[in-house]
Amino acid sequence: MLIKEELYIDVYDTYRTMHIYLPDDIGDEERLEVIYMFDGHNLYLDEDATYGTSWGLMEDLSKLNARVMIVGIECNHEGNMRLSEFSPYNFEDPYFGYVKGMGKELFKWIVNTLKPYIDEHYPTLKERKYTSIGGSSMGGLMALYGGIAYSEVFSKALCISPYVYYVSKNLVGDIRRKEILNDTRFYVSFGSEEVNSKRGLVSYVNELFKVQRKLNEKALVYMHIYKGRHHCEAAWRKETPVWYKELHYL
Repeated sequence: MLIKEELYIDVYDTYRTMHIYLPDDIGDEERLEVIYMFDGHNLYLDEDATYGTSWGLMEDLSKLNARVMIVGIECNHEGNMRLSEFSPYNFEDPYFGYVKGMGKELFKWIVNTLKPYIDEHYPTLKERKYTSIGGSSMGGLMALYGGIAYSEVFSKALCISPYVYYVSKNLVGDIRRKEILNDTRFYVSFGSEEVNSKRGLVSYVNELFKVQRKLNEKALVYMHIYKGRHHCEAAWRKETPVWYKELHYL
């Protein structure tokens, strides 16, 4: 089942839709693991998705008989505000220009307000080992940051095609500084056709591997490179059975 609920985000002084998935056959006394995910509107239904194609998570998780709850946080659709809200760091991008990172504020809300609300109003397993963070692209960057900065809250991070181009130095710095619990699991992936040129792909891989190498010193990292896959929901959907298994939901 899919529940859409408007919640107030005080750090942004706005309401935002949460796209919440629970198995249709959830038992009266059953409690579920929870994955907090970004771009909630892109996760389930094509008619809600920005580009007309969703991850199809409801269908795929049902096929897997997944006993998990997904809390999808819708992004800000105004201009480049998604980039700001889904980045923990300021950065300068040749295409998008200067981006003021507001993601740290969003994470404070997720940890201090959203999670307690979800735990109070839904049938969750509240403990860290049952709590994950996930996303793709800018959401993948946020998931990386969440696993690094809040490993005491999130035991697993699903980081698909994370944006790292101009923030890898920031990520590596946070990995050095933060006390990351050594059982924290990171699923990190990207597709070989996500970048328009071979030079661009080499640059992206180099930045991502800088992060992976440093993260390997403190946590468990499951890295995947998918040949021929592009930067889109249709490609990310194919990964669902893989990350679901590797993050030990099966």
